[in-house]
Amino acid sequence: MDNERDVFMMSRKEVKRLQVIRKVIDKQIKQKEAAEYFGISSRQVRRIVQRVLKDGEEGIVHKLRGKEGNRKIGSAFKQKVLELYKKNYWDFGPVLAAEKLIERDGIKVNDETLRLWLIKEGLWQLNKQKKPKDRTRRERREHFGQMTQMDGSNHDWLEGRGPKIVLMGYIDDATNRFHGQFYDYEGTMPAMGGLKGYIKRYGLPGSLYLDKHSTYKNNQKQRYTDWPFRDEEALTQFSRACKQLGIEVIFAHSPQAKGRIERVFKTLQDRLVKELRLGQINILEDANRLLKAYLPIFNKKFEVLAKGSSDFHRKVDQRLNIDEILSVQTECFLRNDRTLVLDKQWYQILTTTRAQRIVLYKHLNGQISIRYGKTNLAFKLIEAPAPKAYQPVVPRFKVRGIKIPAENHCWRRNFDVRKKTGHF
Repeated sequence: MDNERDVFMMSRKEVKRLQVIRKVIDKQIKQKEAAEYFGISSRQVRRIVQRVLKDGEEGIVHKLRGKEGNRKIGSAFKQKVLELYKKNYWDFGPVLAAEKLIERDGIKVNDETLRLWLIKEGLWQLNKQKKPKDRTRRERREHFGQMTQMDGSNHDWLEGRGPKIVLMGYIDDATNRFHGQFYDYEGTMPAMGGLKGYIKRYGLPGSLYLDKHSTYKNNQKQRYTDWPFRDEEALTQFSRACKQLGIEVIFAHSPQAKGRIERVFKTLQDRLVKELRLGQINILEDANRLLKAYLPIFNKKFEVLAKGSSDFHRKVDQRLNIDEILSVQTECFLRNDRTLVLDKQWYQILTTTRAQRIVLYKHLNGQISIRYGKTNLAFKLIEAPAPKAYQPVVPRFKVRGIKIPAENHCWRRNFDVRKKTGHF
């Protein structure tokens, strides 16, 4: 019968320490010399020698090995956290889930501890990020309000609980401070409405950094591009409004160029979507109310300190009518009966005028005004006139010297008759 042998593990450090302790026991070296070699006290060396003499080689191993730590989290607490995660936060990241556990459930757990638990249970996977392309880094602007990045995010923010909405976002390049509002779509009116809200909150920024969406840039190919016959690029309604307000418009050539706004959208598509879900939001108005209350918390967490302390936002000049500038302005041709047509809608001008070209304004609040120069023109909506009845055109032959063929003439018959008679 084979003798049973106990097997225990030792680290390299413990093997090395055992060899030195044996020399101390054999009186080859002194305890003081061993203490200096290990960097411990002589008293500790004496304790180790006594344990080795009593327990043999196992005495060199620390007595706490294999035992649970005094600060270990209990299994009941761990199970409770995992059940709450599966029930309420099943698609939350570890960091956000740890925040919500404190905020909503009063349970404090470290996000890295939660990450390890979720990975072990198969509830979370590590993200394998692709190697980024080599790009030149652009430094942040030094002052708040010097440049603002703007874009719209088309995302299923309500996760099918309501209509599809778009988040129009503005982020300061120097501080990462974010401002945004939800709209039904991304277009001229939402872009102007979002810009008006930003101006009302902070003031006029020095410049706007945009992509080449058709709302912001006229992408039609110019016919003449060489001087002196170069065409002047036509401005979109949004670019025209920015020019009148004194805001420089800068167009990015790639999504990576405006990566700051793209990254904050990615964060919001994770965090804000879950906030809307927890708040059971399913309409646009409620989403904007929650966003207004959420943004101060979001900015406090992700905002950074600018290099400079100055604020480059400007106040709107009192001589400018911002409601008039931030509107869709269309130049129309006035007919002789003082009517005009725009988007299949007919308008009757009531003010007597000899103007031929007037400007129709569509404001953000849905109102419409018509002006000639600085003069407001009274108008009313009218129905489109009934189309004229179709009257076929009857050709007439009144050319002198030509006799009109009779009704029974062969040319008025079919081709076969003409063929038989030889008249063809």
